[in-house]
Amino acid sequence: MSHIAGVLQGRTVMITGASSGIGAAAARLFAREGAAVVLLARRKDALREVAETIRAERGRVLAVPGDVRSPEEVGEAVTRAVEEFGTLDAAFNNAGSGAFGPLLHELDEGAYDTVMDVNVRGVWNCMRRQIPVMLRQEHGGVIVNTSSVAGHSATGATAPYIAAKHAVLGLTRAAAAEYGAAGIRVNALMVGATRTPQLEPYLDGTDAAVERLTRRAVQKRLADPEEIAQAALWLCSGRASFVTGGAVAVDGGWSAV
Repeated sequence: MSHIAGVLQGRTVMITGASSGIGAAAARLFAREGAAVVLLARRKDALREVAETIRAERGRVLAVPGDVRSPEEVGEAVTRAVEEFGTLDAAFNNAGSGAFGPLLHELDEGAYDTVMDVNVRGVWNCMRRQIPVMLRQEHGGVIVNTSSVAGHSATGATAPYIAAKHAVLGLTRAAAAEYGAAGIRVNALMVGATRTPQLEPYLDGTDAAVERLTRRAVQKRLADPEEIAQAALWLCSGRASFVTGGAVAVDGGWSAV
């Protein structure tokens, strides 16, 4: 693996939800672009496989099994990142849960709690531990949080998921405003329907299933996880130096029409 021209050469990036889907794609892409990647996810075996793939390509990687709902486990990942690589230059807070399901009045409290805890408290836990490290760094840092088209519109996903992704955008904008003077950029990706393991249960192998998910979009297809990862890569790099507080659409035109 050659890192000579990598846009993240010499930087350390933490990625959550890194065992599959968008997070795993970002882990591999960021490593190819020269970053040392610190990967956090609950599924130890899948996380190890992603890390081994990166090491096989001579990438720098640290896998830390953990749950974003746990402040202690997030804190351990941040601490180990700095111990291993010296800095925490960027973070892609991507872990998420939930999508489609019953109507609001049919959901139980457990379903609400899970979606809100993973999507909102997870981002909260990550930023509260990542930002202090970035504040100590002369060059600041970059944070990218995964929101969704459900973060600005009712999409047909469950009500808690829509509320949670709205909240992710709110936390993003608040943090961008509070820490911009310290050289910390914070943005959200407003992600459209993407072919990930989380979405697979709602795909029955038919064109009709994909059509339902992409009907509103300009590009009538699902995104590949790496397409989302490419947008996160740009935001984490110096090429997006004047972008902060953004709700960056990566949705095949879903929000444009």
